[in-house]
Amino acid sequence: MVKIRLRREGAKDRPYYRIVVADQRARREGAFIEVIGTYDPMKEEDGTSIDLEKADKWIGNGAQPSDTVRSLIKKAREAQASA
Repeated sequence: MVKIRLRREGAKDRPYYRIVVADQRARREGAFIEVIGTYDPMKEEDGTSIDLEKADKWIGNGAQPSDTVRSLIKKAREAQASA
């Protein structure tokens, strides 16, 4: 199964994540199919950048977002609607 999940990057105590589409059997920092966004939890303002068109395409093709990514996509949609 294909999952949309976070891939951890960054230095020790300075996490930075890429939102990737990957096979569920791949390791967290392992192989991935496509990068569809980024998430920086260290930023005080919105540190999320997601290509919603790519996310919708992958979800339409059967990819399952993780709980965290589902929440980030929901927040990105709300921010886009209010802008």
